[in-house]
Amino acid sequence: MTEHLSEEPRSPIETGNIAYPGGHPPSPPSTEGINPDRKDEKASFDEIDQVISVTSLCSDDEDGTLQDLGTDDPFPVDPDAPEEHQFTFRAVFVGCALGAVISASNVYLGLKTGWTFGASLFGSIFGFAILKPLSKMLPENLGGGYFGPKENVCCQSAATAAGSLGLLFTSGFPAAYQLGLLGDDPVADFGRIITFTLCCAYVGIFFTMPLRRLYILKLKLTFPSAVAAAYTIRSLHVGRHAAANARKKTLALVTSFLIAIAWRVVSEYAPGILWDWHWAWWFYKAGWKWIIRAENWGWIWEWTPAFIGVGVLVPLNSSVSFVGGSALAWAIIGPALVATNRAFGTPVSSTGATPEYINYANMVLADPVGAPSPKYWMIWPGCAILLCASLAEIVGNGGTVVKSMALAMEPAIARLRSFGRQCSERDANTAVKADDMYRDPVPTDQQTPWWMWTGGLAAGTILTMLVMRYQFGQNAGVTLLAILFSFFFSLVGAECTGRVSVTPVTTLGNFAQLVFGGISKGAGMAPIANQLNNGLTGMITLAASEQVADMLGDLKTTHLLGASPRVQLYAQCCGALVSIFLSAGMYIVFVKAYPCINTLTNTTCAFPAPDVGAWRAVSVAVSAPALPIPRSSGITALCLGALAIVSTLVKYRFVRSDARRALFPNWNAVGIAFILGPLCTYPMAMLFGSLVALMWRKYWPAGAVMYCYAVAAGMIAGEGLGGIANAVLQIAGVSGAVKGTAVGCPLNVYCG
Repeated sequence: MTEHLSEEPRSPIETGNIAYPGGHPPSPPSTEGINPDRKDEKASFDEIDQVISVTSLCSDDEDGTLQDLGTDDPFPVDPDAPEEHQFTFRAVFVGCALGAVISASNVYLGLKTGWTFGASLFGSIFGFAILKPLSKMLPENLGGGYFGPKENVCCQSAATAAGSLGLLFTSGFPAAYQLGLLGDDPVADFGRIITFTLCCAYVGIFFTMPLRRLYILKLKLTFPSAVAAAYTIRSLHVGRHAAANARKKTLALVTSFLIAIAWRVVSEYAPGILWDWHWAWWFYKAGWKWIIRAENWGWIWEWTPAFIGVGVLVPLNSSVSFVGGSALAWAIIGPALVATNRAFGTPVSSTGATPEYINYANMVLADPVGAPSPKYWMIWPGCAILLCASLAEIVGNGGTVVKSMALAMEPAIARLRSFGRQCSERDANTAVKADDMYRDPVPTDQQTPWWMWTGGLAAGTILTMLVMRYQFGQNAGVTLLAILFSFFFSLVGAECTGRVSVTPVTTLGNFAQLVFGGISKGAGMAPIANQLNNGLTGMITLAASEQVADMLGDLKTTHLLGASPRVQLYAQCCGALVSIFLSAGMYIVFVKAYPCINTLTNTTCAFPAPDVGAWRAVSVAVSAPALPIPRSSGITALCLGALAIVSTLVKYRFVRSDARRALFPNWNAVGIAFILGPLCTYPMAMLFGSLVALMWRKYWPAGAVMYCYAVAAGMIAGEGLGGIANAVLQIAGVSGAVKGTAVGCPLNVYCG
């Protein structure tokens, strides 16, 4: 998924705390049609509750009755709650530490699958679990004192920012190294990697502040994950059973988190038994020779906590689409290509002992047009599906996007007219109406003043232009244009996040690559320079869109809980600083442990990095004199891209029912499957998780409401941290690859 995930419906308020009419909880709202966008989707596992179709939600009030809180206006404030300090060292420190865990996890998961996950829910619950006891145990001068929901939001915001930016190191940077566009290795380039990431982080953050009034106060977009986080925080602090609920959720999250870490580390020492089940190989060795084809095409079962957890969160439609895309690509088209000699694999065994065992997952580029590998051939249809599906989503919601941009410009235009015409009566009335339209319920001293965000944006823009000019040789005008494009692409990302909790940031980055690659090619720029130019501008767009989506989500939570937007800006700036260094550091750790990440290799890498393949393919295609695309691949790409466009437009223009829209495939998930494979472990694990969640919510609804998303969040974060531990063990020379067993692995070769 490319950016943020959406999940199946779950009320964030525990059924055990609500007095339901008749004693039974109402049926959960439908979220069919909500997609976790593709790989680059910043899959935020915190989008726990799908509330897009919910006009209001119910919370446990002190007397146990239902209370209608809604999703648009601030929640009622407890008049008896003590006054709390929102921006505190303890909240920022703990939030940054929790975000650091997610940041490290995201680099691992992004390189594995192209998915990254937001830290909102993780930071909310874990932040409460850490700070609430400390607030009671410690004296005020040492970090004690009242800890309330508004300070909890500050902790969450710091965690969200600290956990972001991982996609830069799971897409653009590895692609640049694979193409030989940067230095010898990331260690030698560490300085300019840090400065580039610094620019990307803060330009996006300061973009966001003027969009708050538009998307949250005027358009009142739902931001499902943010609403879920707001209800979760409120349930931890308010109500008769808040303390008991907090203990249950925290215990579930911590338990699943620790189990996932332990499972990932221990399984590395016996991967053929505890992690990957190469069932087709086992049947092949037992005498069923034909079944080896399933092994060749990546149909392997994997006990991955992260993607079982993702399946728990996402709609069944998304998981089915992911598996369906894998079946189309790697059970139908792929075998047909090989059978007709349009794509070729390489034998796994160099001795010829198992001639039927073929590797189709390599990236053979000796003759990419005449003799491509199936993996290379599939990149182009996959990219076409992703780009066309995202474009169709934008067109399908085009009226909303245009309206958003018009509303954003209306106050400024009104003021300019008023100033230029010396405040004629008509223009003065227009300005007043514009002000009324954006009336802010937040006290003035808690709002972000215009000079703060404009000054920050100006400083970030100037710094970015200087860094790009003197460290990467890019024209300052091109950089400024890239920042402007990033702003408009960020509006699209904000619409996606606010409506379906999915941000297609990698797709937006690919769009920017196409735009600036075309500009550079038209200017006669050499292919190598063009590849670097379009890659860097694409990364600026990617990072800005990701930051805008994260920040707006935090501001929605802030709005509902009546917290200070200015405090969230401070917390985001602190958290982003952590993410800049930690994401880059984790990337270097993984590259040192697994050099294949940064090299084009004929062997199978432990990290498929699907975003990297797509990013590299777009860079090369847009800069090459002739497209390096096999004819059959190009035709298939055009057909599937057109099908994605038509299907999406039909869904929006002619189908009104959400239930019927859910019958249309999630084309982003299909596109990911094309690029990710032949590796079908993650789609199958996601489908398994979705089926488990379906049964859980059907037969044990109260337990699902209480524990479902806390358990899933712990599983996702835990596997990522376990992967970091394995990378450290690999560098130390005591990993499973050195000390483990190959029992259960094909050819008795270690398969971890």
